[in-house]
Amino acid sequence: MKRLSLGLPDEAFFQRKPEKGLITKAEIRALSVIKLAPAEGDVIWDIGAATASVAIESAMFVGRTGKVFAIEKNAEDVEIARRNVAKFNLEGTVEVIHGRAPQALATLEPDPDAVFIGGSGGEMGEVIQTSLARLRPGGRLVINAITLDNLSAAVETLKATGLPFEVTLAQIARSKPILDLIRFEALNPVFIISAVKPQTNLPQGEQ
Repeated sequence: MKRLSLGLPDEAFFQRKPEKGLITKAEIRALSVIKLAPAEGDVIWDIGAATASVAIESAMFVGRTGKVFAIEKNAEDVEIARRNVAKFNLEGTVEVIHGRAPQALATLEPDPDAVFIGGSGGEMGEVIQTSLARLRPGGRLVINAITLDNLSAAVETLKATGLPFEVTLAQIARSKPILDLIRFEALNPVFIISAVKPQTNLPQGEQ
C-alpha cells in the first residue's frame, strides 16, 4: 500500500500523457481538502474527479467506515482514476463512477457530508444546486474554479441561495533551476470557493 499524506506530489498519481494538467496540484489539493474538513466516517463527493487525487487524499481522513465517490464524465480519466485508487489500495473506500453531474448524483447514497466540485462540465449552477440539496446540515461545499466564467457562475448561484461563502485566490509558484540559478514558475491561479450548509434549513426557495 502506498503511503497517504496531505499534498502528495503530483507525480504520485497516474495522469494523462502526453496531456498533463488534469490534476488538482498538490498545494491546491491540500488547501481544498482542508476546506472540505473530512472526518472519520464521512461521505465525500468528488465531482469532476479527473485523476481522483482529491478523493484519494480525502479517503485517508474518512477511514474504512467512510466513503468517497469520485464522479468523472471522461472515460479515459475514469480508467486513470481507477488505477490511482488501486495504487493506494482504496478500492473499498473510494468508488469511481463514470457519469456526468448533476445527473449521476441522483443515484448516490447516502447523502454527503462534504462535496468537492473540481469540474462541472459547463453546468456549474445545476451541480451546485443539486449538491446543496443533498448535502447534510453542517456539510461543507468546496469548489475549485480556474476561469472567471466558472467563478462567476459559482458566486451567482451561491448568492441566490443566501448561503454565506468565502473565495480564496490561491497563486502558487514553484522554484525551478535555470543553469546554476533558481527562478520561480507560476501555476495557474485557482479560486477556491467554500461554504458550510447551516444546521437549519435555508429560507424557503433558497436551497
